[in-house]
Amino acid sequence: MVHVIDITDPADPRLDDYRDLNKSDRRPDLPGGKGLVIAEGVLVVERMLTSRFVPISLLGVDRRLTELGSRLGGVDVPFYRTPTEVMDEVIGFHLNRGVLAAARRPEPLTAQDVLTSARTVAVLEGVNDHENLGSMFRNAAGLGVDGVLFGKGAADPLYRRAVRVSMGHVLRVPFADVPDWPRGLNLLRENGFQLISLTPDPGAVRLADAMTGEKVAVLLGAEGPGLTEHAMRATDVRARIPMAPGTDSLNVATAAAMAFYERARTAE
Repeated sequence: MVHVIDITDPADPRLDDYRDLNKSDRRPDLPGGKGLVIAEGVLVVERMLTSRFVPISLLGVDRRLTELGSRLGGVDVPFYRTPTEVMDEVIGFHLNRGVLAAARRPEPLTAQDVLTSARTVAVLEGVNDHENLGSMFRNAAGLGVDGVLFGKGAADPLYRRAVRVSMGHVLRVPFADVPDWPRGLNLLRENGFQLISLTPDPGAVRLADAMTGEKVAVLLGAEGPGLTEHAMRATDVRARIPMAPGTDSLNVATAAAMAFYERARTAE
């Protein structure tokens, strides 16, 4: 059972795993620093509790401790209960969500780990905006995507903002890096995946007509530049989302959601 520890001193070193969350050079979720994974809010903390990211402690106000209630029954870690003003001073801003959990990063999955039991995966190249990344994980979870793979230039999916925007789904949807990008995409083909790159090119196949494989990997690039030519050459087909006159593309997270929906629809 969780161990409730009351703390009223913001300088207490037991709270250091949550200190300065808004400082880009000192935040505890920096991969090169403590490399912790931080969950914010009751819902995201709940999802952490049922993921492979095992919390080492929690920090929150009494109200959120009560809300979590029985979900903490099997959690053998400290819950640092503080007044709101103490929590705000420690983390560096006011957190309406009122509760945080910290976990260490587990051993990374391999691309083969992600592919072994998957039928649909997203492959991201250069997606370096944390909010887009978090949104894509939320879309992936909601629309039945089995995993996410990363090419070059992607942002850290375990950055606090990405975890928050994903509503904790980045902790549950498996992800891994593709080695030797883009040649490493051959691994997907060896596992039976049809590789589809999304592009605004009007000469590309309509997305609805592109998904013919039993297993499908959808490649998406960064907002603006999109996929590199090298990555698209490594795919089986280039597909586009039909756009109204005067427009040429969508936000990458929105485009991903449409591709995931189309895959779910055609896979039924």
